[in-house]
Amino acid sequence: MYRMTKQLLNLSLVLTFSAILFISCATSKKDIVLAEFDKEKITVEEFEKVYSKNNGGYEVAKKDSLTKKRNFLDLYVNFKMKVHDAKRRELDKLPDVVAEYNDYKQKIGVTYLLEKELVEPNIRTLYEKRKEELRVSHIMFRPDTAGFDGAYARALAILDSIKKGASFEEMARVYSQDYYSAPYGGDIFYITAGDIIPSFEEACYKLKSGEIYPEPVRTQFGYHLIKVTDRRPRTPEIRASHILIELKPGFTSEDSAKALEKIKSIKEKINLGEDFAELAKEFSEDEGTKNLGGDLGFFSRRMMVQPFDEAAFNLEVGQVSDIVKTQFGYHLIKVTDKKQIRSFEEEKDMLKNIYQRIKYNEDKQRYLDSLKRAFNYRVNHSLIDAIASKADTIQIGGQYWVSNLKKEFGDSIIINYAGIGISVDTLFARAENLAEFINRRINKPTLDNMVNRISEDLLLAQAVEYLPAKYPQFAELMDEYKNGILIFKLQEEEVWNKINIDEKKLREYWEANKEKFQWPDRVEYAEIFVKSDSLAQAIYNRLRNGEEFDSLASKYTERPGYKEKNGYHGIKPILDNALSQKADQLKEGEFSEPFKNSNGYSIVKLIKKHPAGLKTFEEALPEVSGAVQEIESKRLENDYLEFLKATYKPRIYYNKLSKAFVD
Repeated sequence: MYRMTKQLLNLSLVLTFSAILFISCATSKKDIVLAEFDKEKITVEEFEKVYSKNNGGYEVAKKDSLTKKRNFLDLYVNFKMKVHDAKRRELDKLPDVVAEYNDYKQKIGVTYLLEKELVEPNIRTLYEKRKEELRVSHIMFRPDTAGFDGAYARALAILDSIKKGASFEEMARVYSQDYYSAPYGGDIFYITAGDIIPSFEEACYKLKSGEIYPEPVRTQFGYHLIKVTDRRPRTPEIRASHILIELKPGFTSEDSAKALEKIKSIKEKINLGEDFAELAKEFSEDEGTKNLGGDLGFFSRRMMVQPFDEAAFNLEVGQVSDIVKTQFGYHLIKVTDKKQIRSFEEEKDMLKNIYQRIKYNEDKQRYLDSLKRAFNYRVNHSLIDAIASKADTIQIGGQYWVSNLKKEFGDSIIINYAGIGISVDTLFARAENLAEFINRRINKPTLDNMVNRISEDLLLAQAVEYLPAKYPQFAELMDEYKNGILIFKLQEEEVWNKINIDEKKLREYWEANKEKFQWPDRVEYAEIFVKSDSLAQAIYNRLRNGEEFDSLASKYTERPGYKEKNGYHGIKPILDNALSQKADQLKEGEFSEPFKNSNGYSIVKLIKKHPAGLKTFEEALPEVSGAVQEIESKRLENDYLEFLKATYKPRIYYNKLSKAFVD
């Protein structure tokens, strides 16, 4: 038994070692080369990434045939050789290429930067927070003659009393200046992230149920002492039905007793198994819902009055509440459905809207402040004061450039950041491109606004320069864009600029391919179009009485641009539109009865039928020219690809394609 155990143990060790050896020796996809040329390599890893992106994703790509993947690999090798050739020619260093690349990087970079640094992380946090709802009480202290400092001092004094054992709820009733919640011990009911002021929200979410925030929290309304009385998973919406026995305004205690007795009898019927919806139809006094069996549809927190809300959100699906009293009367509530929190992707747009509305600007300013520190940002405030003192009535725009301000201060550095100096001239040149500063008088407030506004652009633009290193996806996006510019330049040099087509070539092609250029059956016609049915009928009667179609068209047709042409539409294929089809039903010289057409009425006259036939060279010229250009483009493209293959001698290992998309 001992020997068998030992043998099994040894075998286990051998197998384990073999597995480790196999894993360590297995070739990674980034090391398997599918193609190479001139020291460039295309690996399986790179191929999978590009192929997936262009063919519906990884899972779809796995199912594609080897033939399809082989064809794509051929195209991708050609693409990579073109990009390589463009860089060898240093097309990427051409001023117009560099300028277009940098312009695009800045255009999308700032949006990408703010999305990654601010929006995405914050809406993720917001989503997680919104999975909970908190019941909160507060004591508010408004600024008085002593301002916010006075409010803070009063808040601290009450907080100290609470820490020494005073009841939070009693302190709220006596001292809170939120006069709506004070009578309820400061209770403001359930809230969730995104519903309230950010500083208040942040304090709430740091507390457990029953805890009080350790210091006063400032908002624009004053200072708050905050207590969380409950934390629970949030149900975004419930669907409920109710039965209401109404208490009308001015009701007496006797009215209330009768109503209560009636709702109790209904509750007993429910307890005995009678159908809630049928009882609602029979007894409910809510005229808006009784015929629906009491159905209120879906609603979220705080949409109903608090006693109703609190009772409803504490029920499970199918459960009926005890009797609930509100200012409207007595209710019985039945929850019939609950919605679960949707996925992050489903909530994403809504989360963005909430974040942009309540917190984005504050976070953006905080982020800009961090960039100022990172880039050693400095402003020459004494220079601003000097410019303001001598600005007189000079305005931003043309006046500045011919003023003494420019002569005296134009070359002076007003902003420094990341080792870059921005001159006064540069500041004013940038301001002229911003509508908010055009023709504004130069003074200290305007100069301060200019510096702040333009500094924001400068700091964000500088931060964009670091995006490719921090975010590989952005680097890939920019590489793709640059490669696109380079391919365009190559096509321009190797194909489009080399196309040379003269009339002789065009005629030769037309002669050899006449049968490809034919007219279909066509009609030549005119139309009178009016918006009034009665007017169309009147014109039709005048035509029948012998009046000229052209003269009536020039006088009455309401189709824009056709009155001066006597309604003439020219020669059109029969299947071109409803008018040409109507004309085809007529004999030459005949006109139709009025018929409904779009937003009016038309009368059509057939001038002539043109049977199908060959186009003349002149008629076919646009199509011939396009066809010849396409042939020449393909020829030049093939010539260029042959040049690339001869120059870079690509080697493609099709036998390794089977290793792609294998997990």
